[in-house]
Amino acid sequence: MAFQNIVAARLSQTAIPVTALVVYRTPDNVRTFVKDIDIANTTASSISVSVFLVPSGGVPSTATALFYNVPLAGNSTMQWTGAQILNTSDTVQVQASATGCTATITGGEAT
Repeated sequence: MAFQNIVAARLSQTAIPVTALVVYRTPDNVRTFVKDIDIANTTASSISVSVFLVPSGGVPSTATALFYNVPLAGNSTMQWTGAQILNTSDTVQVQASATGCTATITGGEAT
């Protein structure tokens, strides 16, 4: 499958729950380029956050973690910038130790 068209996109913007949540799934016949993940802690307390890049059929675990239980100080943000490729049906999943964080994920989809 040749990919000719890459469209930049906000892949997800969501509150992070205490159980793993799929916030993005790569569509059929698409590859996704994850470029940037911003996480904001909107509470006064430290919250640990995890982001998982899960292959199709996989589960969020230490084996699929992009970052795992990273403490984020109250009223602060963290940013990850890099280059990760997701294939069809791969997912981005997020989880936190408490409510109060928001994740914004950007990148692009190649068709």
